[in-house]
Amino acid sequence: MGKEQHIPEFHLIAHDAAAWLGFRYDETAPDWMHPALHLILVIAPALLAISTIVMVARVLLFQVKPAIVASAHHPDNLVAGLNHNLIRHILQTTRVQQLYLLVLSLSLMPVLYLSLELPKQIVNNVLDSSHSRLTLLGYDLTATQHLAVLSGVFFLTIALNGVGKYHLNVMKGRVAERCLRRMRLLIYQNWRKQTDGRRRSEIVQVLGSEVEPIGGFAADLVSLPITQGGTMITILLFMFVQDPILGAAALTVLPLQLLLLPYLQRIVNRLSRKRIYEMRKLSLHLTSQIDPEQDHARTILQTTASLRQLEAIRRKIHRVKFFAKALSNFLTSLTPFLFYSLGGYFVIQERISLGALIAVLSAHKEFSAPLKELFRFYQQFEDTRIRYNEVFRFLDHPLQSQRLNI
Repeated sequence: MGKEQHIPEFHLIAHDAAAWLGFRYDETAPDWMHPALHLILVIAPALLAISTIVMVARVLLFQVKPAIVASAHHPDNLVAGLNHNLIRHILQTTRVQQLYLLVLSLSLMPVLYLSLELPKQIVNNVLDSSHSRLTLLGYDLTATQHLAVLSGVFFLTIALNGVGKYHLNVMKGRVAERCLRRMRLLIYQNWRKQTDGRRRSEIVQVLGSEVEPIGGFAADLVSLPITQGGTMITILLFMFVQDPILGAAALTVLPLQLLLLPYLQRIVNRLSRKRIYEMRKLSLHLTSQIDPEQDHARTILQTTASLRQLEAIRRKIHRVKFFAKALSNFLTSLTPFLFYSLGGYFVIQERISLGALIAVLSAHKEFSAPLKELFRFYQQFEDTRIRYNEVFRFLDHPLQSQRLNI
């Protein structure tokens, strides 16, 4: 009896949500319409709320706790001029440049929205047979003239977007090199003050491959989330304006991506940490073979073992990364299925125009790109955080760095 009452209530929630978004459907609607709207309007929003709460809690757990531990060991949170918190160190080093990147990134959003709106206007107001004359600055324009004006504005938005992104990338390059140079100088100065000659071989690895990605992350710290996140929000806003239900459909697979992809990234993090230590071991083994008076039989075997271990770790990283990429691509490809089926039905029912549906489909192609970039940024942040922590440990615990414990 309880189950019989639960099902109508579940249906009622979906019906009420659809009615609130301006779409009423009943038994005359196709059979597939009911489960599709249940998924889009009830299940997906609930999963999205849960996954968002889980991610926020995880960020607080992994960021606040290490900061408390670091403060206990270093009240000023500084070692050799480096702040224990990666983000805080980057902002202290490049705060003015980051502010400029923020303003420049935000300025690209209105141009993006205009580039999405213009194709719909061309289809609905120019190519449609019911085109009416347009008055512009007191002049009546024909369909051909109207098309020329809209096409010209569309070309202008493309040009502005290209120039803006070029300037943004140039500034990001400057920020990356500035942050990287200052960090290398701090590490080098600290290394020069140390008297332990056994650590000399490690400095090459630290100043090279371990520090290099931190500069790239410094350039992306503000600009990438704002640019890609703003692009995703702008596209999502555009789809909601065309039709709220289609806009909600674009978020259907997002909860699964938020739950599964970070889990896979944590596996990559553990493997990346092992790779860093193994590279340092290899550097030590190679350096110890420079002295011609020593017997290198044992170190040669150790070098060979390190190379095999590095290959095994890299293979595991590739498998996990490519699986995460394939999973993301598969989930992203499911959304157009909802657009074609549900959006096509709306066009038949004259709820939306054909131009609006085409614009939504075109916008969704652009929607998946910033979403992938945001997940890539999360992966980059985790990888950079691990590298930065290892650099910090290299400066803070010389003896621990020598032992190379994993």
